[in-house]
Order: sequence, then C-alpha cells, then structure tokens
Amino acid sequence: MPSVTQFRSPSRLAIFLINLLNPTAYGAFVAGFCFDIVYFMTQEIFWVKGASWLNFFGLLFAILPRLINLYQVWVSHSVSPLLAARRSFWLNALAIIVAIFNAFVHSRDAWGVMPAGLVLSGVTVALLILAVVNDALSTPRPQQEAL
Repeated sequence: MPSVTQFRSPSRLAIFLINLLNPTAYGAFVAGFCFDIVYFMTQEIFWVKGASWLNFFGLLFAILPRLINLYQVWVSHSVSPLLAARRSFWLNALAIIVAIFNAFVHSRDAWGVMPAGLVLSGVTVALLILAVVNDALSTPRPQQEAL
C-alpha cells in the first residue's frame, strides 16, 4: 500500500511574519529602484543615499521571511512541495543575492553608483515581480458553485 505524505498546516506565526514582512521588503526595493531612477535623471546625491538606505531596509525585512519559507518548503513539509513554491523560493533568494551586491555597489560614493546600481535595483525588482506573479498563478482558485 503506497504511503501518502501528510502535510501539516503551516504555523500561524510564520504566515503572519511572511505576510507582514514580504510587502515591506518589496516596497523598500521598489522605492529604492525609483530613487535610483530619479538620481540617474537628476544627479542629486540625496536620491542615491536614500536608495542605499532603502536597499538596506529591504534586505533587513526580506531575509527573515525567506528563512521561514526555507524551513517550510524544504524541511518541515508544512507547505506542499509544489514546483511553484520552490520556484518562488529561488526567485526570492536570487533577488536577495542581487540586492546584497546592490548594497555593495551603493556603498560607493555617489558618482560610482551609476549605472550598476540602477541595473542591479532593476534586476532585484524584476525578480521580485516574477516571484509574486509565480505565487499568484500557482495559488489554487476556489471553485465557484453553480447556480
């Protein structure tokens, strides 16, 4: 008789932390990308320093949800091991790695940041958008009742 793997429901605290911190990190990375665009167009140092801080806070808020997701998807089996969940994990992890390189680029003086900072910010945001789209397309939709 084949064994059926039972998936435990994920912790409510884990779901709360992921749902709280993910949008904060995404917002910080998108705002940092917008600040990089404004700096590229105006050359005002204020914008590149702001982008540097936003990148830092985005990393700060992005790492904890990824660690929780790492445990849920790969260790505890509290989330079904769907290809979409793993693909979303890898897209987010790759975005964090690119954002770390972006933080190193933004630690230079203002004139040395462009165009690498803008490109890395854009790649980070693109990877996060792909992860969100992947999550949205892989979430099962509720069945509608026939009238």
